[in-house]
Amino acid sequence: MKEIDPKDTTRAYAFEMWMGAPMPMVTFFKTLDVSRLVRISRQGLKFNMLMCWCIGRAASSVKEFYLLPVGKKLMQYDSLAVCTIVANREGEVSSCDIPFSDSLQQFNADYLRLTKQVAESCQNHDLTESMVIGTSALAGYEIDGAVGMYSGVFNNPFLIWGKYKRHLWKQMLTVSFQFHHTQMDGAHAARFLDNLQQEIKGLKV
Repeated sequence: MKEIDPKDTTRAYAFEMWMGAPMPMVTFFKTLDVSRLVRISRQGLKFNMLMCWCIGRAASSVKEFYLLPVGKKLMQYDSLAVCTIVANREGEVSSCDIPFSDSLQQFNADYLRLTKQVAESCQNHDLTESMVIGTSALAGYEIDGAVGMYSGVFNNPFLIWGKYKRHLWKQMLTVSFQFHHTQMDGAHAARFLDNLQQEIKGLKV
């Protein structure tokens, strides 16, 4: 992670326009066909882990994900991580950053190890040297959408989803994607969501 001059990037105009905005976050909604993930999850892999890995894969090909406004600075990262929310042994929730790996096997191993560690310790696992994509899965509930809270502290991109629903012969899942306008424009976000659908449909295990 290193600080970079926004003027030396393609985000110079966005940095000037949106860093001082009282509400610089934008939220997109997209309904995804997750039928393939559902089928694979029935073979023993966790659905949430598969979603998180596909999110990392989709983001890794969009260069804007490696930039993030932090405070009043623009930071550049060399790696990505995906954060998942974990129910801990005290009945509360903790956050767990999973380093993204292009290998599904490696990501799955890290996911299982780190979420177990966080659940037992009740301590968050943070990867401060990676650009972290936040996620929150309300898998037990049918929701039509959710808009993340902008705290003014964390500018990280964030996805939220609920329970997938059957539509004809498909399993469909509506996700919300919140992002800081300094980090990316709508076209970048839309491309990421298209990439996410393609990663899901083309997933091989």
